[in-house]
Amino acid sequence: MANIEPTFSSGSAPNDGELDLEARQGLRRVAGLGTELQDVSEVEYRQLRLERVVLIGVWAEGTFESVQRSMAELAQLAETAGSEVLDALVQRRDRPDPATYIGSGKLQELREIVASTGADTVVCNGELSPSQLSKMEAVVKVKVIDRTWLILDIFAQHARSREGKAQVSLAQMQYMLPRLRGWGDALSRQSGGIGTRGPGETKLESDRQRIGKTMAKLRREIKQMSVARATQRAARKRSQLPAVVITGYTNAGKSSLLNKLTSAGVLVENALFATLDPTTRQARTPSGREFTISDTVGFVRDLPHQLVEAFRSTLEEVSDSDLIVHVVDGSDADPEGQITAVRQVFGEIDALGIPELIVINKADAADPLVLKRLQLREPNSVVVSATTGFGIDDLVNLLEKQLPFPQVDVKVMVPYERGELIARMYREGQVLSRTETQEGTILIAKVPIALANILADL
Repeated sequence: MANIEPTFSSGSAPNDGELDLEARQGLRRVAGLGTELQDVSEVEYRQLRLERVVLIGVWAEGTFESVQRSMAELAQLAETAGSEVLDALVQRRDRPDPATYIGSGKLQELREIVASTGADTVVCNGELSPSQLSKMEAVVKVKVIDRTWLILDIFAQHARSREGKAQVSLAQMQYMLPRLRGWGDALSRQSGGIGTRGPGETKLESDRQRIGKTMAKLRREIKQMSVARATQRAARKRSQLPAVVITGYTNAGKSSLLNKLTSAGVLVENALFATLDPTTRQARTPSGREFTISDTVGFVRDLPHQLVEAFRSTLEEVSDSDLIVHVVDGSDADPEGQITAVRQVFGEIDALGIPELIVINKADAADPLVLKRLQLREPNSVVVSATTGFGIDDLVNLLEKQLPFPQVDVKVMVPYERGELIARMYREGQVLSRTETQEGTILIAKVPIALANILADL
């Protein structure tokens, strides 16, 4: 994270008595959030194209350090979308202004800053209402977007599968529908003629109808695709293999960890939301037990509810799992905040009751004191580095201990010529004891019901 220090519009920093008054009288600049990019991708009409942006936020609660972290994350999001951050500003107020987000006076100041920096986009660190959006654009005279639309645009850039693209499109349209507004002749009536006289229909109304129809079509397609995903999950459940899901904050190292555990070859990139499409692989513990392990989409603070709804079929991978491997970036400035944000999403998808193993990643770059603090807070945790391999063996051993075991108890003698059944008992169940006799091998074990039915016929 960039080193961020506040500066004040009046020049030198005020003393403690003047701090709150000075903060409320002017916009506070968040320094150190500049970027220089050489590659800005082209984006289609009605999708976001970020080039040179100014960030603006409201400090309504918490400490200034928490605001700094939030603005730094907004800068990361803007960079991921392909923009150059020119400036970052924060206003201290009790709550965002319901009309203009930062107030009419500060909006004029923001207009001057936009003009002086040559920015073509303003990014707000919050979700704007349709009226706030239109009023801000009318004053600053450049494109204004909010944090929600920024995240939606990043998802749109990174979606690869047909299902992922449909989910992102649906989320974008859900967000866009109440914010449609016309420019110039977009508000004019459509061409007249016989049968079209009267009030007519505006282009804006036509857009709303078209988007509504497209949303209905996308919902049908996603529902059909979710059936296929549910069928795959049902097949894995019938195999009686425990299901493990890797999840956590975006850019915490989930894909790197999956590659380390399974050699899955999943894309690893130092960017937010680099992986959207779930990847499932089969893995095996040192004792031979098999299980499935899935990498899922990353979360972020205040994840737009449109995305949670659109990606619900994908997020069901988490709520249907037997064990959640919750990856945390140990080198982050606020790892506890990451844990809280992810668990809030768990609550939205009914996954809070699933056993959870905290994996504190990036130990090679983290402060040892922070790692100890996290382990004290989260007793069921392990420290690893997916880059160097540190702690991976400890993680695998802990995973094996926490995998759920089948509940069917069996005591059976397996003939020596049926050695494949013994191997399967070790692979799919838990062998408690083994005794060799002249006729065969006597085993006491816990096995899946399907295997227990086969053993009953011996």
